[in-house]
Amino acid sequence: MSTIDLNFEEELKTFCENTALACFNCGTCTAVCPLVNDNFPRKMIRYIQVGAKDAILENANELYKCLHCGLCTHTCPRQADPGEIILGLKRFVVANWRRS
Repeated sequence: MSTIDLNFEEELKTFCENTALACFNCGTCTAVCPLVNDNFPRKMIRYIQVGAKDAILENANELYKCLHCGLCTHTCPRQADPGEIILGLKRFVVANWRRS
């Protein structure tokens, strides 16, 4: 079970220009994503919005499937830049990776 971190959106700003709050989850990014796997990248952006930092760390392997093709960013009607957000999440995961 994930805990909610109300400061996560602010914390993420150290890893990228975080525009996740601009996203209204229309699903356009998911519709054009060649990964179309489990609502990627929409799901990751939603995790940021609700502060589910643990969920991102638990599903970090999904981030590395991103091809950074730019389709999500190009088609986003709110200019939320999902591609940059995913790249920032990768940086966040690397910075918070712990050996078990």
